[in-house]
Amino acid sequence: MDKTYYNPDDLKKFGDIAEFQPELAEKFFDYYGSVFKEGALTEREKSLIALAVSHAVQCPYCIDAYTKDSLQKGVDEEQMMEAVHVAAAIRGGASLVHGVQMMNKVKEVTM
Repeated sequence: MDKTYYNPDDLKKFGDIAEFQPELAEKFFDYYGSVFKEGALTEREKSLIALAVSHAVQCPYCIDAYTKDSLQKGVDEEQMMEAVHVAAAIRGGASLVHGVQMMNKVKEVTM
């Protein structure tokens, strides 16, 4: 296996975060579980959102987990890639709109 900075086996250890702070981990996992239950959005829709967000925050563990979860929930490759493009567009747009701040500062300094 190729060596990477992130060890794919570490995803299986996610629950181990409770080792150093059990009370907060329990609260997090309760919350996390509640968030992903069917509600106004289906579990499938939430999985696809999680996949897109995983790409925006660049979490390889989340990408692996929600790619698999999305497939299990019936999301196809085209839908997943479209979600990734949505994340990329939002992330790119967020960077570009901050250009307005730079432009404002340039005008302030050069006026």
